Amino acid sequence: MNNISVSVSRLRLSSRSDRIARMSHFVSLTKPRVMGLAVFTAVIGLTIAPTGLDPLPGFIAILAIAAGAGAAGALNMWYDADIDAVMARTAMRPIPRGKVSKLEALVFGLVLGVVAVTALALATNLAAAALLACTIVFYVAVYTAWLKRSTSQNIVIGGAAGALPPVIGWVAATGHAGLEPTTLFLIIFLWTPPHFWALALNRSDDYARAGVPMLPVVAGRAATTRQILIYSSLLVLASELPWVLGFAGAIYGVIATISGALLFLFALRLNRSIGADRRDAHRLFLFSIFYLFALFAAILTSHSDRLNLGT
Repeated sequence: MNNISVSVSRLRLSSRSDRIARMSHFVSLTKPRVMGLAVFTAVIGLTIAPTGLDPLPGFIAILAIAAGAGAAGALNMWYDADIDAVMARTAMRPIPRGKVSKLEALVFGLVLGVVAVTALALATNLAAAALLACTIVFYVAVYTAWLKRSTSQNIVIGGAAGALPPVIGWVAATGHAGLEPTTLFLIIFLWTPPHFWALALNRSDDYARAGVPMLPVVAGRAATTRQILIYSSLLVLASELPWVLGFAGAIYGVIATISGALLFLFALRLNRSIGADRRDAHRLFLFSIFYLFALFAAILTSHSDRLNLGT
């Protein structure tokens, strides 16, 4: 009897462990790090809106935006399963590893997307829900299915999807767009190319093997670093707009100026580097993450009195 009990206990533990592992694979489909960026910037848009939401609708709105970002990630992995399997950076994703089937990923992404849009509509307004739905469709149908495999400008145009969360947050609170969230959209839109191209410079062999026409593959290193410098310069200028327009304080202005100067120097150094030194591209990639976080954290600090998501 004792042996039977031990065997049953082991089976239960094994079954529980399998369920947890399976859940973790579905979580991975949502691209948690990308989702985190979407949620963070959406919170900024929601917080700086002139009319706030009560805590419960605000909380539901953030969860819905997170779910929408996760749905887009899952559908992206569903469609890109073929190229993910041949790229070292993505080969360990759940579908290439056989942990989740393509059909399961498709159903999971669709259900999660419908739930996210519906929840946002019920908690806030139809305009925000429609914008979230359009963001998901744009990321999956326009960027993933079309642009990514057809043009070296894929990340430039497709970056619009990743730049929309602060606008969705603002619209969830107000029911309409405004200058402030449009400015935040512009900052993220201009940030995306230098951030992603800095990564792609060190992954060009990966993209070439998968047949993805990323800029370093199509145009080469020199042209890519030149484009990174151009977009970084435009980004530094755009990052001053929240302070110039008055919806971020002097602390933001200082942070934007200092971090912008550093970003420009990193981009300039990368553009002037001789040969294919991976370190300069990696430094810019890492600093770009800090840079965007610093900007949006400074904006959030300027509106810290409204962090309860209400007026």
